[in-house]
Amino acid sequence: MSVLSIVVPVYHNAASLPDLLARLAALAARHPGDTFEFVCVDDGSKDDSFAVLSRLQKDEPRLCIVRLSRNFGSNAALLAGLSHASGDAVATISADLQDPPETLDAMFAHWRDGKKVVLAARDGRDDPALDVLLANVFYRLFRRFAIPTMPKQGFDFFVIDRRVRDLLLQIQESNAYLMGLVLWLGFDPAVVPFHRQERAKRYGTSMWTLGRKLKYFIDSFVAFSYGPIRAASLLGLLISVAGLGYALFIVVAHFAFDLKVQGWASLMVVLLIVSGAQLLVMGIIGEYLWRNLDETRRRPRFIVDEVLDARKPDDASRGRTGAG
Repeated sequence: MSVLSIVVPVYHNAASLPDLLARLAALAARHPGDTFEFVCVDDGSKDDSFAVLSRLQKDEPRLCIVRLSRNFGSNAALLAGLSHASGDAVATISADLQDPPETLDAMFAHWRDGKKVVLAARDGRDDPALDVLLANVFYRLFRRFAIPTMPKQGFDFFVIDRRVRDLLLQIQESNAYLMGLVLWLGFDPAVVPFHRQERAKRYGTSMWTLGRKLKYFIDSFVAFSYGPIRAASLLGLLISVAGLGYALFIVVAHFAFDLKVQGWASLMVVLLIVSGAQLLVMGIIGEYLWRNLDETRRRPRFIVDEVLDARKPDDASRGRTGAG
């Protein structure tokens, strides 16, 4: 008999939580020989997510609720859940049900066969066309310049062995890209394909805003690739060569053909182009420097405000706090 943990980051998911827990309970029923625990991490939700989880826990004793003091982001919420999971294998899955929990049946089977890492890789998705385009561009760049083993359309949930979970928790990065770290550890993963479903309207709108996607994109590349720095160096080299070539052309044209160079317009064009390139390079360097500064502060990646675990006495779970 194995203990299997399922970690779910929750952020404004009050509408989908009852259906999610029902499908997780059905999953557990298909594995009667195993003990399940469901670790839901409330990542500073402003809706009724925590109240819904507390109500559901009355009928679901396998549910452990971890409440963070504020919104720390999905990666931090997943790490908080991993730190509270006690299973021999730990799965992660989103709360909006776009990733079907039924996929975990095949994923746990691969784990039983000896795989320490099992990825649920998308082979298609029903998201809006713009989201699909941006995601495809991101994963193509990430495969090219960071980690080549990333599945072509990425993955959002996985099953890992307890040993892998322990290794992930030992990595103390403030801006960790968890999916990249799972691949970076180097264990040969099994891949289970699935089709990402459209978010049901009754579950509300996604909180995955453009700003969050942009930060996710930057964190991922800064953490695993020197590509942006190399691109900045290449840009500087190209502008220098172009500037030298243009200067040479002006000198030759002036003395050989008595060409009268118009000063103001050409000077402004060159100044704007070079200044923009300089700011771009400074911004790229700044992204790396900021993350170095953030790492030296050694601030905790998340703050746990409260843990509600029906399997433990109230004095051992209710009101317990901590940081990670």
